Amino acid sequence: MSVALLFLAQLAAGSPAAQPPQPVPPVLDFPEPGMDDPAAYEGYRTRFYRDAADNTVQLYIKGTEGRVVALLADAANESVGFTVRDSAGRPTAPAWGAVEAIRSATGDARSLEFRLRSDLRRLDLGWFLLGSMRVERDLQYQQRHLRPFDAPPFPRPELDTLIAHVERLTDAERQRHLELLRASDARELRARMAPTVTRSEVDTSWIVTVEQPSFDGRSHLALEFRVNRLATHVQVGARSVVIRSRSGAPIDLAVRITTSAGALTPIGRDELLNAEFRQFLETQRAATDSAGALRYRWLERQVRGLELVSSREKLMAGLPNFATYFGRDMLMSALMMEPIWSPGMLEHVIGSVLRKLAPTGEVSHEEALGGQAIRENAAVYNERMGEYARARRAGRAAAADSALARARDVLAHLDAVRENYHMLDDDFQFPIVVARYLGDDRISAERKRAFLHERAGADTTTRLTALLRNIEYVRRSAAPYAARPVATNLIAFPRRPDGTHFPGSWRDSNAGYANGRFAMDINAIWVPEALAACMRILDGISTLGDVGTTIPAGQEFTAAAAAWRNAAQHFVVRIPPPAVRAAVRARLAALPREERAYWQRVMSSSAPDTSALEFLALSLDAAGRPIRVASTDPAMALFLQDLPPDRVRRDLDILIRPYPVGLLVPTLGPVVANDAYAPARVWEAFRKDQYHSPRVVWGREVNLLFLALARQIDDAYDDAGQLRTTVSPAHVAALDAALRQTLDAVEASGLSHNELWSYRIVNGALTPVRYGSSSDIQLWNLTNLAVQFRLSQLPRP
Repeated sequence: MSVALLFLAQLAAGSPAAQPPQPVPPVLDFPEPGMDDPAAYEGYRTRFYRDAADNTVQLYIKGTEGRVVALLADAANESVGFTVRDSAGRPTAPAWGAVEAIRSATGDARSLEFRLRSDLRRLDLGWFLLGSMRVERDLQYQQRHLRPFDAPPFPRPELDTLIAHVERLTDAERQRHLELLRASDARELRARMAPTVTRSEVDTSWIVTVEQPSFDGRSHLALEFRVNRLATHVQVGARSVVIRSRSGAPIDLAVRITTSAGALTPIGRDELLNAEFRQFLETQRAATDSAGALRYRWLERQVRGLELVSSREKLMAGLPNFATYFGRDMLMSALMMEPIWSPGMLEHVIGSVLRKLAPTGEVSHEEALGGQAIRENAAVYNERMGEYARARRAGRAAAADSALARARDVLAHLDAVRENYHMLDDDFQFPIVVARYLGDDRISAERKRAFLHERAGADTTTRLTALLRNIEYVRRSAAPYAARPVATNLIAFPRRPDGTHFPGSWRDSNAGYANGRFAMDINAIWVPEALAACMRILDGISTLGDVGTTIPAGQEFTAAAAAWRNAAQHFVVRIPPPAVRAAVRARLAALPREERAYWQRVMSSSAPDTSALEFLALSLDAAGRPIRVASTDPAMALFLQDLPPDRVRRDLDILIRPYPVGLLVPTLGPVVANDAYAPARVWEAFRKDQYHSPRVVWGREVNLLFLALARQIDDAYDDAGQLRTTVSPAHVAALDAALRQTLDAVEASGLSHNELWSYRIVNGALTPVRYGSSSDIQLWNLTNLAVQFRLSQLPRP
């Protein structure tokens, strides 16, 4: 019996754990009338619901591609997707049906039903994909969902290889492996690689069920379509479904998704947000003017978004693309949300990181769950089986037996969560967050001590012991440069065999770092701040009394911090006005005609190239030379570091200088990079990969800049709200002007709640547009809540 029909049978039988069908409105709905410009979404629509366990379910429709996806942000990070086409095979976008969805549950399954509607006489459905959200994401990145329905299915070579290994085993050994996978034979494993499509008749309905078990047989996903049998005819193929209207009337389609995967435990706003922010929100709610009412709607929408990505198990990076733990996103958000988060949230963040910390002290960047964990663990199984085969051929029986036993151990836990430790920036962000927690006077020493003494994870390691591992990792990583402060001793990205460098920081693409080896953000900002934070952590622990562990001395961190304080000098780029003009002219000459004409008009009207430029390069090459890409990354230094006024003005200049000389586009915001001063090979790399290019604005960077400017302005005043005598009024006026200028630009885009956004130039005008792979809710983009709170507190002259 299918999962969907089993659910109906259990519900009818009155299962004691069943939750009867309940209509629920969407928590959020984009684009929202009065708040969003539908044209900027280019046919994209999305709704967010809560299922019977209050887990987040996101539904979205990509209108131009006909793709409909349901993301189940649960313990397995699942999704269910399909493509809709017309009778000519062209993508078509169904409309939403009813606003409310229907949620229900049995003891081991949760379902959500929603409705779609189309005025077409015929709908063709295909490219059914049930499993890990990561597979859906890859499918779309590779544009396979745009291929014919009978094209080869999405490849999962790790699983194909695993099956081949199982088939080559002896009968007895093969049976042991199959039992671990809950399969009777290899044919059953191959059948699990693709969904099955069946049709049935229930009362007056056609029901098409598309279902698929996980590869290890532990969980199931089902997609169910229901249409009126009297109004439509349904034809089912092996990989597609055709629905025809009998009379030409619109087709009403009920869609139900069902999963048996585990659920997460949501966290609500009262636990997420501190009392000061909740009072601020209530004050905004009471506004009676139209501008105040709109401001409250924006704030409330963001608070709901924060709730949708928050659970006791983790804070999800973003929906729909990253519905899982990302260490960097959580740590960055913790720093930016500090003014509005409850003290317990820092404990939640620190505890989550320590639970996943590597034995070497490195922070997990991302967890692999469900189907993605199965794929990654399958690759490990294949490695073990390769060792087994090589040992057998060499006649090493003991080694072969050992490799085979280790392969079976992998199969026994094929869906075990896997951690990714490839990124570097999060390793140094972590101690900064911990130092903020230990320095929080709102939290008692007893509570801090008890928190550090609790277990970090499933073993007996305490959080304090795990924390000291990270501190030691920071010390060890910083030691070469501290001993000999030359550029080539900075923290380097690993080199790949093809000559590129793995981009181990937030601009996670080779183009994003111009294939540099030494990232400015890691070396000029994160490492110096991490070393200073480690000193504060060690001092803070010493004030907690007896913690039962030997705490290392801080002298080595003091010396290292002094050396690293000057690391930014390696990234400084100075360009005189004639060279600025020449570089920008050359860059514009390489653009398409219409874009070139637009930016030339901008140059002639604003003359942003009449003064010299000085900025921090995005990265250094393998020889330690600056790659002259300007970026928004210095906003992080403005946010974290206490810089002298001349450094503040230098780092701010490139951020507010109009593009194409600087970064600021007046009706869009600060673009994330400017490659005009870099070699042409960098231009070409950004043309091919625009994710962190001069074509996009990132919400994270925008909010960082706002928070940085707010901090700089606030620090210029004393507790009585008077300008400090050591601060120049002209300096504060410049900061305030930069803040207002950037706020106006971002507000004009109409897309500031997006993860990132871009633009098009059509008929001589620049139009902001939603970036195609942007997440609808992004954890670090929701930091705009902290921005609004901080801006409301700023003193005004």
